[in-house]
Amino acid sequence: MTTAGDIMHRGAQWIPAHETLDRAAQLMRELNVGALPISDENERLCGILTDRDIVVGCVAMGHDPSRVTAGDMAKGTPRWIEAGADVGEVLEEMQGHQIRRLPVIENKRLVGMISESDLAQNLTDDQLAHWVESVYARTATH
Repeated sequence: MTTAGDIMHRGAQWIPAHETLDRAAQLMRELNVGALPISDENERLCGILTDRDIVVGCVAMGHDPSRVTAGDMAKGTPRWIEAGADVGEVLEEMQGHQIRRLPVIENKRLVGMISESDLAQNLTDDQLAHWVESVYARTATH
């Protein structure tokens, strides 16, 4: 059985909710990622911040990224998966919630992230085609 832990990329880092978006953008650049899980003061997942969130939700709205925090951008119920979960559960979670990045948790700690590129490298062509169709077809209609 292939698990979330098998296909994730390690080295994911939190951005604390109190950090500003300019610092988040710098961290994204340093890590070469487009998303960061947001943690509360107890290192619990409270959201995910994407580069698009920074551009569309802050900069394009005329806000100063040095004054807006990651926590200000956290919306909705954060989604995550246990490292031992089967790949089928990963796909179900991502498809069911139309998300493209999924934090992986083990012993209540962030251990990695699963992104589209991780799926592309680890799924069969049929699995990947089904995932793309279900996630992108729904988001295109909304």
